[in-house]
Amino acid sequence: MRKAGCHVSTRQGYRKAAEQAVALGGNAFQYFPKNPRSIALKTFDRDDARRCAEWCDLHNVTSIAHGPYAVNPATEGEEAARMAACTLNDLEIAEACGSIGVVVHFGRYKGADPLRGYRNMIRWINDVASRWDGRALILLENQAGDHGPMGTTPEELVQIRTLVECPEKVGFCLDSCHLYASGQWRPGQWKAFAERAGKLAFWEGLRAIHLNDSKYPSGSLKDRHEAIGEGRIGEADMRELLTSPELARVPLFLETPAGAGGTGITHRDQLITVKRWSEEAIR
Repeated sequence: MRKAGCHVSTRQGYRKAAEQAVALGGNAFQYFPKNPRSIALKTFDRDDARRCAEWCDLHNVTSIAHGPYAVNPATEGEEAARMAACTLNDLEIAEACGSIGVVVHFGRYKGADPLRGYRNMIRWINDVASRWDGRALILLENQAGDHGPMGTTPEELVQIRTLVECPEKVGFCLDSCHLYASGQWRPGQWKAFAERAGKLAFWEGLRAIHLNDSKYPSGSLKDRHEAIGEGRIGEADMRELLTSPELARVPLFLETPAGAGGTGITHRDQLITVKRWSEEAIR
């Protein structure tokens, strides 16, 4: 059975978040391990995290954590050190909850020399990985291009993973809206992208997919998610992505609006659509 779910709240704890995800019709979920607007460290309830991991194992539910938005692997100095400590804290929580890993957005660098930004990223990942012995992965996510071109291409993600000291501690999270908004995925050209990514060995590192439609057209550089099948990616291209053999075993996580604009389209509705399209492709 294909793993698919949505982002859920941890307000009532990690175990309750897992239960909520299944109640919404999923067998996978994403969550924020702590406040997504802060890089402050969290002393978490280890018993609750253990119960989450045990419950997910019993019910065959898969999860990923998403780090705070402020974490920027391309930064440097004391700020980079604080962000590294933040991600180590997230990895610890993800490990305790039995999650695949922690999603971290690809770095953003505004300096004159873009290569310095990439070097900062490699240094930052090496710092985090050298102090992490768990199974949870750093999951680098592609960007939409709204903060600049850095991190929009599969070539960049693969190259960073190749150059770090412990590539086995790094995986990828592919965001479909970001891929479309950046112009890396053009209408009707999913297979062309899939072949390009395959030649790079990108798929070997892929561990999660943020399955989001896009409010804006390909190449818009606008990171605005839309409900599945309701945006500019649309049904035909989304079906093509879902039928791609490279993604067959990769869990899907919705970060889409639910009931926005009076549509009444819930996450349950969207998950039903995703599973139906996936099953129709298999038949």
